[in-house]
Amino acid sequence: MSFERVSFRLVGMWLSLVERCVRDAEVVGSNPAIPTRRQTGRPGDSPGLLSFLMDGYRVIETLLTWLGYGLCHQLPERSLFGGGLQYPVCARDTGIYLGFLVAFGVIVALSRRRRPSELPPLWAWVAIAIFIGAMALDGVSSYAGWRATTNDLRLVTGLMAGFAIGALTVPLINGQLWKRPGMGAVLATPQEGIAWIAALPVTFAAVRWVAPHMGVFFPLLTGVAIVLTFCAVNLVIVVLLPLFERRAETLWDARLALGLALVLTFVELGLATAARVQLLQLAQAIGAT
Repeated sequence: MSFERVSFRLVGMWLSLVERCVRDAEVVGSNPAIPTRRQTGRPGDSPGLLSFLMDGYRVIETLLTWLGYGLCHQLPERSLFGGGLQYPVCARDTGIYLGFLVAFGVIVALSRRRRPSELPPLWAWVAIAIFIGAMALDGVSSYAGWRATTNDLRLVTGLMAGFAIGALTVPLINGQLWKRPGMGAVLATPQEGIAWIAALPVTFAAVRWVAPHMGVFFPLLTGVAIVLTFCAVNLVIVVLLPLFERRAETLWDARLALGLALVLTFVELGLATAARVQLLQLAQAIGAT
């Protein structure tokens, strides 16, 4: 492929993101980003920029769809949209994965020098129980038909669950990955606790009101959050192996364990997608008989 062709493709994708950012700024309603995709042309209609633009867009769309295909129902009415792209998972799952990513990052950033390996104190356990309970209550009551829910509620309760899971995962990794883990508890200081709690409404506001103005950034970020969440949970399992248990002093020392966790992540995502495809084919075969 020539340099000129590559340049046209990159410019086309960039212009697509800019155009969708401007258009999504007008999105309103209970869904943070109602699908606003409009048909501007088809590949082949024009031999120039538009064809490259749409090709790049469809690649991203396909990757996001298949990334969440085995994890979520992906119903459009229960999902968020950005840049005309549906998020790879529903609003609740989006909250879980983004919440995990933010909580994990906040806790690691605030406690990186001491690497706490003990589970959170009592007050944090109370908050964690409330966070997970809120998501369970919203999900069960809405699925049972006792009450209606909205994408805002799905998102905020998903974020709460993600923040809870993140707070529990950090000490598990610290305790098994590092050669010299810290002895303190995660969220042990008031500063860490306040930052953890405060990051929750900030994250909700970002997804609810900022994301519609940022095109495909948040759908892509959600895809990254899915991969990193699976990778972190897999890392908890990987570091139980004697080969990796308490062997690392730096992230570079942990590269093999991280690589294995990443491989397991893509294997799991692939198996989940294959399982859904097979189940749908089986259901179609039964329905046809």
